[in-house]
Amino acid sequence: MKSAANSAVSSAGGQLPQSRRFPWLLTAWIAFLLVAGFYPVLGRMIRDWYIDEDMGHGFFVPAVSAYMIWQRRNELLARRYRPALWGLAVVALGGLLLVLGTLAVEQTVMRGSFLISLWGAVITLGGWALLRDLAFPLLLLVFMIPLPAVIYNQITFPLQLFASQVAETVLSLLGIPVLREGNILELPSQRLSVAEACSGIRSLMSLTYLSLVYGYLFESRFVVRAILLLLTPAIAIFVNALRVTVTGLLSEYDPSLALGAFHSMEGWLMFLLALALLVVCHRALSALAVRYAKPR
Repeated sequence: MKSAANSAVSSAGGQLPQSRRFPWLLTAWIAFLLVAGFYPVLGRMIRDWYIDEDMGHGFFVPAVSAYMIWQRRNELLARRYRPALWGLAVVALGGLLLVLGTLAVEQTVMRGSFLISLWGAVITLGGWALLRDLAFPLLLLVFMIPLPAVIYNQITFPLQLFASQVAETVLSLLGIPVLREGNILELPSQRLSVAEACSGIRSLMSLTYLSLVYGYLFESRFVVRAILLLLTPAIAIFVNALRVTVTGLLSEYDPSLALGAFHSMEGWLMFLLALALLVVCHRALSALAVRYAKPR
């Protein structure tokens, strides 16, 4: 293991020596062991990505992290890393959590145990230095795990109420009679229920993930990245409240527009609007950063 891991070490720029090429066999072997050990957990998680509309972005998360690591392969191979066998203890901790999660039938613990074992494998191969260099793409993998139900429920209901309140206020200002009972909007044409799917949690999670990836790819200043990430929940919540309001307006014109394919298409358009606002905020923050940058 040590010699193989050390093949993933140094070279200084330019073409890499033959002996320091990307360790395909070692990487494939570790990936096989992890997939084999966590096959039932990974299978259920992938199924959730497919059937749970809130987790549709899960398919992209491991692919994007792998791309980020591949993009830096020459830089990583040019550095010297020392294997750390104590990383096997972290792998074992992941295995223990898998057993405990299985006994408790706790999906989040089982899925989290996979990430811990993966991080332990990275430490075993290259120590803390390799884990630090891969920290961002590895931490992004958290987004492929669905939120625990207790946290999901704590977040979605306040979002439903907020979107309902904003829609009630705007529709009233526009002269449309509306009566709100919790997350139910009584309109002259029909009764609209701001369901969990319309709470904005889907766009909040997806947009937060995309904000992190976008900042990583297109912004080098940490402060700008951090502010952009802080603005992301506000953008997602604002756009979702706008979506609920627009749905109420359209339903007054034609109640069928609040249902079915048109309603789904409206959701996609609003998500594109949220992405556009994210880019606009980034441009504004970049301009401010340049304007107030200290002269050298």
